[in-house]
Amino acid sequence: MTSLPFDLEVAERQRTLFLLDAKISAARAELARLDGSAVDAERRKVSRHEARLVHANERLVLSALDAQAQAQAVRADLGALAKASQRDALTDIPSRSLTLDRLETAIAVARRHDRSLGVLFVDIDAFKHINDSLGHAAGDRALQAAARQLTGAVRESDTVGRFGGDEFLVILPDIDGAAEAALVAAKMLAAMSDAGDEVAAMSASIGIALYPQDALASAELVECADKAMYRAKAHGGGYAEFHDARAAMPPLDASPPDGAAERVGDPPWTAPWHQARLAALREANEHLVLAVASALKLQSRAEDMHQRQVMFLAMVAHELRHPLNPIRMAIDLLQHAQANAVLLGQVQGILRRQVNHLSRLVDDLLDGARAGAGKFRLECGRIALCEILEPAIDAVRPAIAQRQQTIVTRLPSDPIVVHADPLRLSQVFGNLLDNASKYTQRGGAIDVSLECVDGIATLRIGDNGIGISAEALPRIFELFVQEPHARAHDRQGLGLGLAIVRELVEAHGGAIVAASPGLGLGSEFLVTLPVLLDS
Repeated sequence: MTSLPFDLEVAERQRTLFLLDAKISAARAELARLDGSAVDAERRKVSRHEARLVHANERLVLSALDAQAQAQAVRADLGALAKASQRDALTDIPSRSLTLDRLETAIAVARRHDRSLGVLFVDIDAFKHINDSLGHAAGDRALQAAARQLTGAVRESDTVGRFGGDEFLVILPDIDGAAEAALVAAKMLAAMSDAGDEVAAMSASIGIALYPQDALASAELVECADKAMYRAKAHGGGYAEFHDARAAMPPLDASPPDGAAERVGDPPWTAPWHQARLAALREANEHLVLAVASALKLQSRAEDMHQRQVMFLAMVAHELRHPLNPIRMAIDLLQHAQANAVLLGQVQGILRRQVNHLSRLVDDLLDGARAGAGKFRLECGRIALCEILEPAIDAVRPAIAQRQQTIVTRLPSDPIVVHADPLRLSQVFGNLLDNASKYTQRGGAIDVSLECVDGIATLRIGDNGIGISAEALPRIFELFVQEPHARAHDRQGLGLGLAIVRELVEAHGGAIVAASPGLGLGSEFLVTLPVLLDS
């Protein structure tokens, strides 16, 4: 075998390597082309799947919207059907079934709260004549007008329902008895005369049954009212009758007077005698309404006067207790005053003042006019405040001594003259001083000062006692206001004393205010009064 030269062999091998590289590159390109086609195919497959999903989703959304619209339409149809089953199509008032349901509910409520209710069975008089003479369309309009008039004659809480044909059932829950039911029936009869343009003077017959007097069940109540209605219709129409004859309304003459018989063929409500009966019924109803309004007004005035009298008596009773403490103390001092002329004079002065006080209170109590007005009378004159304040302080000193308390007074040397009732101001000062001692602990201190600035006299009575809470302070002068912690010091208190003090001070043209840092920190009362200036 002949060997190739070395250079030729190398060249041949290089050419073979080049060819191999070319094939490899071609294979790689083909592989890349094949890979790209697969990806594109897969992508096209995914895109087709997404498109199908979007289409299916659109159809699903459209189906859901269509189902929702159908559901709304069904609900509307059901609502309309329910309304049609509960409301009368002609008069748009509760139907027979709804009215009976409401009657059952009203009976249950009346039974639970031990109340009365009324059932009125209303039948239009000679309705057949309306249909026969004026036509069914006029009859329908008459029923609609009757429904409006009956509904307008009752309260919003009452029910007027169409029972059938020309019959209506009216439910009056929570009434006071036969008188209220009779008033509603009278209003209905009066309203029916104006029930429509087509029928100028339509009338009705009404039967009334009461729960629980006549029956306890709804069916029995309706039956009782129906029977009463037929008795009312026997009077000639335009009449109301109770099931229980003992509760019947005052009878109205239902028969035409002599010589006033109806013409043959005329409906009964067009007869002159019937028109006169309706006019009399309306007039009687007006008088009844006025009488009820007048009675309610008189009742309100009587209750107000009674309340004022009760309040006044409570205030006088409270004040009658006030002089008893000084009198009791004075009686105790009498045992030691036999050998002490000064002390005896003081005791006699205390007794004299408190007896005068009691006499004035008894006079007020016996004066009916003032008791009705709820006011104390004033007998004012010129008086120096110290002439009132010093005896009031002397009257409370025994109680202060018994509780081992101290009292400091700062009174002016010059007289401060006011226009006042000395006994009433003595009540004011005595009450405030008594409270200061009563609501201050044993061994406490009381401070009293009086001054005059710019024509205004100011009395300050302070203590270091139990104090007043911030919650009670704004209401301390109101009637019957007494804090729980204050009751522990005076269990017999009624919360009237400070209310009386404020009334008496204001009656003198003055004012009173209270101040306290809080519970256990004492309190202070300031009384201001206008001073009489020398002319």
